[in-house]
Amino acid sequence: MSYPLQQTVTAEAPETPCIETSKLSAYYKSKQALHDVSITIPENKVTAFIGPSGCGKSTLLRSFNRLNDLVDGFRLDGNISIHGQNIYSPDVYVPELRSRVGMVFQKPNPFPASIVDNIAYGLRLKGIRKSTMIHEMVEWALRSVYLWDEVKDRLNDNALSLSGGQQQRLIIARAIVMQPKVLLLDEPASALDPIATFKLEQLIQNLKDQYTVVIVTHNMQQAGRVSDYTAFMYMGKLIEYDLTATLFTNPKERLTEDYITGAYG
Repeated sequence: MSYPLQQTVTAEAPETPCIETSKLSAYYKSKQALHDVSITIPENKVTAFIGPSGCGKSTLLRSFNRLNDLVDGFRLDGNISIHGQNIYSPDVYVPELRSRVGMVFQKPNPFPASIVDNIAYGLRLKGIRKSTMIHEMVEWALRSVYLWDEVKDRLNDNALSLSGGQQQRLIIARAIVMQPKVLLLDEPASALDPIATFKLEQLIQNLKDQYTVVIVTHNMQQAGRVSDYTAFMYMGKLIEYDLTATLFTNPKERLTEDYITGAYG
């Protein structure tokens, strides 16, 4: 089945933009992964990227904190700005950017250390040494992800002893303790059971009060439940971008409709 790859980007420009891309193209050596993607992601909302495997969702997501820089042969054309700053400007200090734009991956990746040390690690790297301050910030982060009551009596236990859902919330706590402005979630619930997924989705909804959240998901029901805006991608192109309720109930592109209704994908 063949489709025209026009881009219909119909979401209204948000009053306060957070992430903006302009004619963004990405390459892994000779393979082009993104084609002229222009999108404006609003502040303090949840934006979901959906589309079939290999459509460029994760490449786009990882460009927002320059994780793709670590891939041999990767290059980028176009612009990305976060709160008006070009993140590929020569004066951008990439480790500081990554503390402002936190990342949570598909599989939880706690350090083989205690629960408290997992969260305090970044604080210590920033030079925070005062134990009372570290304790307060660790408790705040764990409370923010609704994990404190589950672990407060075993903070010195190895984080690997936690369940998968608890580990994923721990990783989010590890990210937000650095006080980022943006949280990037790459298939964060794909390895979780339904109960853990439900807790994570509730958390995502609550996080947008303080953070701009961008989530990649293959689960369209999940995108419908947690996101305010949805972007549909296909073969490296942004096909359609709109309010989630609009895109799922009244898509403007046949390609989007076929994907949502399961005609392909």
